[in-house]
Amino acid sequence: MQDLNSRYGLNQAHSEVVKACEIIAPCDAFDMGCSSGRNALYLSQLGFKVTAVDANPQAIATLQSIIRQESIDTITPRVYDIQQARIDADYGLIVCTVTLMFIDPSRVEAVLSDMRRRTLAGGYNLIVCAMDTADYPCPMNFPFTLAPGELSSHYQDWDLVNYNEDLGTMHNGAELQFATLLARKPG
Repeated sequence: MQDLNSRYGLNQAHSEVVKACEIIAPCDAFDMGCSSGRNALYLSQLGFKVTAVDANPQAIATLQSIIRQESIDTITPRVYDIQQARIDADYGLIVCTVTLMFIDPSRVEAVLSDMRRRTLAGGYNLIVCAMDTADYPCPMNFPFTLAPGELSSHYQDWDLVNYNEDLGTMHNGAELQFATLLARKPG
């Protein structure tokens, strides 16, 4: 598989996306807060049909340029503010990596509810979000961070394939605690 991310100066696909693709068969996927498409490009190359959304028109324009240059027909990029919580189709996989911490805290519950509702039976949600805990206070001033156990509490009626609250490093080098969830909606 050619490395489109390196070719276009993008970060590699998130490690949790790579890991999830070891067990999730290609399907219709929704990449929330896709930026310039690092996860969407990876998913597309594995056979997923991806709707990639971001509130930043410049990021979407970058992804559209890559799609044109590479003649990719399996990614549909759109400018969309995930805070609207109005996903307009159902998906087998919804990916939201390092995105929730940038939205208005009052919209997180609506966004998570919308993700759960628009996931097909047997489909998956993959979420990675920064935490702020007593042991590991968040070193960055994100509008939103998760408390211990908060993310998993939203998925009590789903099958938790993977859940942890481990330390991690952002691509800018900042070390902090993340909640990572891969959950499967009961079929």
